[in-house]
Amino acid sequence: MRALKFLLIPALAATLQACGPEPRSPEAPASPADEPGTSRQEARLSLKNADPTILRVDSTYISAESDGARLYVRTASSVDALAGAARQQVWGNPNGLGEVWAPEIVRDGSTYVIYFAAGTGNGHRMYAITSQSPNTGYSAAVRMALPGDKWAIDGTAFTYRGQRWFVWSGWEGDANGEQTLFIARMSNPTTITGGRFVISQPREWWEKVDVNPPTRVNEGPEAIIDPSGQLHVVYSANGSWDTNYCLADLRLRLDGDPTYVWDWFKSNGCLFGSRRDIMMSGWDPTLSAKGVGHHTFVLLNGDINTSPPAGPRFPLAYHGVPNGDFPNPFWSGRYWYSGSFQWWGNITYTRGSLSNTGWSLKFYE
Repeated sequence: MRALKFLLIPALAATLQACGPEPRSPEAPASPADEPGTSRQEARLSLKNADPTILRVDSTYISAESDGARLYVRTASSVDALAGAARQQVWGNPNGLGEVWAPEIVRDGSTYVIYFAAGTGNGHRMYAITSQSPNTGYSAAVRMALPGDKWAIDGTAFTYRGQRWFVWSGWEGDANGEQTLFIARMSNPTTITGGRFVISQPREWWEKVDVNPPTRVNEGPEAIIDPSGQLHVVYSANGSWDTNYCLADLRLRLDGDPTYVWDWFKSNGCLFGSRRDIMMSGWDPTLSAKGVGHHTFVLLNGDINTSPPAGPRFPLAYHGVPNGDFPNPFWSGRYWYSGSFQWWGNITYTRGSLSNTGWSLKFYE
């Protein structure tokens, strides 16, 4: 595997953090000298699949994936090395739950949890398996009792200010409709408490550019905490079946209530995508891949409370289709990519007459 220009292994990241540029505060505008420019490098992994999920435990990188019916885990010494690592089956779908989509591996204390969606048609629901080892010994699948019991995919869990939360993409009703992002409290890694609350719906013009079919999508949520302590949920907008797919950001206002939709402010356009016309002002489109999205921040222990500080770039992964490829269907051409991200200060998101200024994110191929 060739070296990645922008992918930082932990030791190098720590070194750059100590001797690199001074972190910017949200009040300090980004300097033009900090702009990424046009020197980018394709980072496609030789892993033809979608929906990457990766965490780091000590110096080991752990990923999970689905072949559409079963779940697998890989372990390696770097993000790049995951593509060449043997995948180990950790769950074989013994009860025939149907299509198995988008696993998400997290670590809760010493317990590994893989959340995934399974089902057919309108029957997709969230499930979880648990183990004390990342690549063996997982429990039988437990169906997550999500409030409302509606179609649900792309669930993930995190802890914010001492409270466990679960966030997922789903329908408000029983019929195929727009995909909404919901959040709910948890009492343990597999138990939801209380109701579900909307945090995002695809209502902005740049989230409604799909024509065939004209489905409206918010999915693939991933939580992270910025250098000021504000919670973000970065998600994928538009359909993953076309080049409109992109990453956007939800930023919770400081000391806001995660269950109150109006405390969340949305980026005014895509932050990572291949279509310039739907990008937020100041963000550039990708050059090597299209249909990019459903990302994973590669965090220590997968814990958002280890989110990186301002300054250097840190690793992430996402899926996309090589820019020169034209697969039919589009889904069949997706690969995992590794890239990087960094915090970007003094960015204002607006909603009508209201605004919120703070940290946003820059993503790099």
